[in-house]
Amino acid sequence: MRTDAAYAQELDAQDPLAHFKDKFVFTDPNLIYLDGNSLGRLPKATKAMLNGLIDEWGDRLIRFWSEDHFNIARDLGDKVAELIGASAGEVIIAESTSVNMYKLFHAALEAQPGRTRIVTDNLNFPSDIYILDEINRKLGNTHQIEVVQSDDGMTGPVEAIKALLDEDTALLTLSATVFKSAYNYDMADINAAAKEAGVLVVWDLSHSVGSVPIDLNGTGADMAIGCTYKYLNSGPGAPAFLYVREDLQNKLSNPIAGWHSRKNQFDFGLNYVPKDGIERFYSGTPEAFSMAPIEIGVNLLLEAGMDRIREKSVAQTEYLISLVDAYLKPYGFTVNSPRDAAYRGSHVAIGHPEGWRINQSMIKDMNIIPDFRAPDNIRLGITPLYTTYAEIHETIMRIQRIMDEKLYEKYTLASSATGVT
Repeated sequence: MRTDAAYAQELDAQDPLAHFKDKFVFTDPNLIYLDGNSLGRLPKATKAMLNGLIDEWGDRLIRFWSEDHFNIARDLGDKVAELIGASAGEVIIAESTSVNMYKLFHAALEAQPGRTRIVTDNLNFPSDIYILDEINRKLGNTHQIEVVQSDDGMTGPVEAIKALLDEDTALLTLSATVFKSAYNYDMADINAAAKEAGVLVVWDLSHSVGSVPIDLNGTGADMAIGCTYKYLNSGPGAPAFLYVREDLQNKLSNPIAGWHSRKNQFDFGLNYVPKDGIERFYSGTPEAFSMAPIEIGVNLLLEAGMDRIREKSVAQTEYLISLVDAYLKPYGFTVNSPRDAAYRGSHVAIGHPEGWRINQSMIKDMNIIPDFRAPDNIRLGITPLYTTYAEIHETIMRIQRIMDEKLYEKYTLASSATGVT
């Protein structure tokens, strides 16, 4: 593969998704933003939409709810369902990823009496494991949590996980796309093994949704959660979503009951009877202003098409890896993401012993925003709707300059765990 700047420009000129970049806000034309896997850019249409909602609130007051927005969590859930291979009535928007995890983890364990093992891996996002620990503590430490270790810290320990799926295991939970390395699990394979053993599975789709095609129904998934502020570009702290397969919904209980999940909620009775279907996983009143931008982000992805987004993502991450091999390998950089695109999401982690200081120089000297994950991973997030090949090429050239001029040496070796980046 060619590695010159002219080739990057040729690839951009041939890109069928190039026009989507114009749908996003860019305030600094010299900034290279490679952190859309943590927080997506602002779509231009979102600003006008939110201003319209504020005006509507001011004019319609309490009528704001009854005239259009009271069912926003269900309506937007159906739209997200189109992205993740689910059916209408299987997804709702609700609270945060952590709250939704708590709901589904607790529901799964309650539905599996007599089974005392929980399985996850050490590649999972830490919050997922914190929540498992806390639920288990509240249940009286009745379950054993098995955190299966990845041999290389990059790829999923698939066979070791499968070996623990038996009649003692209640719950398996994994990140479909691993947050550090971008490793993709084969969801169909894992779901089939779990189903054979009667194990319920909760998938964390936070680094998958909007970046790789997902088929929850087709792969036989039980439950899933995911965030909307990464590749769905819905804004800082935007509410998350949860999925429960239709035939499971009425077999599970929501541990955070609220008025919004109660049958006949407007009679305000003091006895709680949950709604049927996915709406039993509601708790409180939907956060309408925070939820509304999800529609714009999802619409952009649906317009572009997940197959085309994935095709570009694979091409761009392949291109990035080729540049790392050509220009950065001599400086001691490694590729800490799977080289097989079938097992790689839409970010590439590159490793270096000086990764934390290099990351700081990228931000402060080179006007590049990546992010860093210990011990040595600089994550370069590719967001196909607005990342260009020219930006990828220029990123590698600027990192090469950091190394040639040793610009990273002026930064402290202090802990990387001091902030968002």
